[in-house]
Amino acid sequence: MASKQLKQIHRDEVGKHNTPDDLWVIIDATVYDLSKFKAMHPGGLSVLLDPEVAGQDATEAFFSLHRYEVLQRPQYQRLKIGIVEGEKPSIHGRIAGELSKVPYGEPTWLSDGYYSPYYSEGHRNFQKAIRAFFDEVVYPDALDREADGKRPSQSVIDKMSEINMHAMRMGPGKHLKGRVLMNGLVTPEEFDYFHELIITQEFARSSLRGYGDGLLGGKVIGLPPVLNFGSDEVKAKVVPEVLNGKKFICLAISEAHAGSDVMGLQTTAVKSEDGKEWIINGSKKWITNGTFADYFTVGCKTEDGFTVILVERGPGVETKPIKTSYSSTAGTAFITFDNVRVPVGNTLGEEGGGIFVILSNFNHERWVMCCASARSQRGIIEECLKWTTQRKVFGKPLHAQAVIRSKLAGMIERAESVQAWLENITYQMCNMSYKQQAGKLAGQIALLKSYSTSCGQDTARDAVQIFGGRGITQSGMGKFVEHYHRTIAFDALLGGAEDVLADLGVRQALRAMPRDTKL
Repeated sequence: MASKQLKQIHRDEVGKHNTPDDLWVIIDATVYDLSKFKAMHPGGLSVLLDPEVAGQDATEAFFSLHRYEVLQRPQYQRLKIGIVEGEKPSIHGRIAGELSKVPYGEPTWLSDGYYSPYYSEGHRNFQKAIRAFFDEVVYPDALDREADGKRPSQSVIDKMSEINMHAMRMGPGKHLKGRVLMNGLVTPEEFDYFHELIITQEFARSSLRGYGDGLLGGKVIGLPPVLNFGSDEVKAKVVPEVLNGKKFICLAISEAHAGSDVMGLQTTAVKSEDGKEWIINGSKKWITNGTFADYFTVGCKTEDGFTVILVERGPGVETKPIKTSYSSTAGTAFITFDNVRVPVGNTLGEEGGGIFVILSNFNHERWVMCCASARSQRGIIEECLKWTTQRKVFGKPLHAQAVIRSKLAGMIERAESVQAWLENITYQMCNMSYKQQAGKLAGQIALLKSYSTSCGQDTARDAVQIFGGRGITQSGMGKFVEHYHRTIAFDALLGGAEDVLADLGVRQALRAMPRDTKL
């Protein structure tokens, strides 16, 4: 029922309806008749009959227990009977495409009155369009699929294809040539790493962790070896299918006995007698998108060492879902290869040169994860600032407690430092060749990845303390905090565990130590 159709009701009139059989309340200047709803109220009748609720303005009481989205549900919209005379609703929830007005709810470059040397007007226009797309197309599907565990809807994948989103998520490069990006908002030649950063951060803002990986996270890490090392024949077949959202691909490296130790992989590939095929045997574990992938970029032990081979789903390939801390919409899989025969032409890079194929994409993969980590932390800050403002304890807002403000300060400091470091590295990427990036940024990106996910774990812990029991409840006020806390370990492990990456960053620095420098 639209607001303009609702009658004007004086507050004194609302106050007369305060009995179990005749029960009205005011929430944000809107009058609701709860007389027939009282038996269905999840919190019981006694809450509604509280003298400060029945026949009264229950706005504060409502928002201490419920998110705004509750009021938007059809069953509650039907309870609206009027608007308080001379007043207008003033509270709103998430509005698709809009910037947040909550302090630190947006990175500085998107906040009023702040400046940045990194982003052009074109980047700003691009961000507006990307946010609107993700809010309107991706966010609703993320909520549904995270709940039911099914893979992201093909309709969403198709809409992303129409604007070449799948191609843009791979970053700048030759794969963009000839494509119309975001309905012509940016040309392939103009598209840079800041455009990709915007995409990744808006995606992180609008999706939940399992869904985020499920919406072709495997492609982001599984397709680059094909793009960069596949034969012309393989690329001509696979790349269009994947970038158009018709087929799916994943990266299959990790095994039960080998994670960070890539050279310890036990999956084998041996040549057939005629030398025309690889015969692959072994298993892979924790493979993102593996349950629904059509192609697998597989690391194998071969006679010459470590080789990467593209495997198409077929005889001998079996995938089973692995139940993890986040939704099965990610398609996390255990994969077995039983005498799988693959043309030798599917070799990616040189035989025995697989380590270079895999390492070539590690920087980009980890950088993408840093982009998402920085934005996800900011989302938790916004949740906590809203909650501590509307939650009352001892007659005051929760943020009146010094210990709460201290936790908020830590969250803000961590998020801002991660974003600043990230933007500096991104600027270097925009001005360095791929070879220069590999030499100069591998250590920095490794350290940033370790730092950002460590910050995320601290923020997740503090957010739960701020939300209390709601922070460990999968519905209601703290549902996003609960989800973040439950899934933050994925950020800390995927793309390299924090300790391993921190050590890598230091070792990179030590290699560059000048021999002629002493204390």
